[in-house]
Amino acid sequence: MSPSETTTRGSGLAMLGSELALVLRRRRTWAMLIALAAIPVLIAVVVRIASDPPAPGEGPPFLDRVTQNGLFVSITGLVVTIPLFLPLTVGVVAGDTVAGEASLGTLRYLLLAPVERGRLLLVKFAGAAVFCLAATLSVVVAGSLIGALLFPVGPVTLLSGDTIGAWESLGRALLVALYVTVSLLGLTAVGLFISTLTVVPVGAMAATAVLAIVVQVLGSLDQLAWLHPWLLSEYWLGFADILRQPIVWDSFVDNALLQAGYVAVFGALAYGRFTTRDVLS
Repeated sequence: MSPSETTTRGSGLAMLGSELALVLRRRRTWAMLIALAAIPVLIAVVVRIASDPPAPGEGPPFLDRVTQNGLFVSITGLVVTIPLFLPLTVGVVAGDTVAGEASLGTLRYLLLAPVERGRLLLVKFAGAAVFCLAATLSVVVAGSLIGALLFPVGPVTLLSGDTIGAWESLGRALLVALYVTVSLLGLTAVGLFISTLTVVPVGAMAATAVLAIVVQVLGSLDQLAWLHPWLLSEYWLGFADILRQPIVWDSFVDNALLQAGYVAVFGALAYGRFTTRDVLS
């Protein structure tokens, strides 16, 4: 590896580290992570103090299994947070990636340095993607801890009827968290693109969050069944196959391919906009 390649790689890692530090040290980021973690805690507490346990089919999926095994709290928490709360927080972070820097005037100083715009854009996306993982894990970890505290924990009966041990079920929960993280990458790319269109971060955040809601509304309309396979939310709740024995990977692969398509398309649009935009004027 040549000295120039070594320097480039080192500067790229330094930029990524700086971006992650910027995202993770914000009070807003921690407030959103705490709010997400509070959702499974609230679910567990309500179920625990309720006079009657949830009946099968009552409430969100897996809610009726919480009293039988506390490990289902994290799964129920993800089901509840996916439609609104997770897309909302991702929209805030992704919409702020470029527009936030532009509104503060720091973007021009970043680009005055010898930094390729494409690399800077990639670092911004990577920082938002790490937040997606942190957001999902906050729900899973908080749900697992409060579930173990308030309810029995033991072997878990999967949707296929097979039983696995508690540690293996925790591994399944982490796989579900990875699935949900991948599900949010397409929305992250969309938010990144919208963020390059404006210097008003609140507008980019709101537009990304509203878009997440719109695609879910479209996905609920049977009249638009032809459009559903192309909507970024199509497989958001498709992680049930991970809770079978053996694991069926079809939905995971389909979801990853769909999200990769959104990342490629909106990443290219963001790159085209960002590399031609006069941010120094």
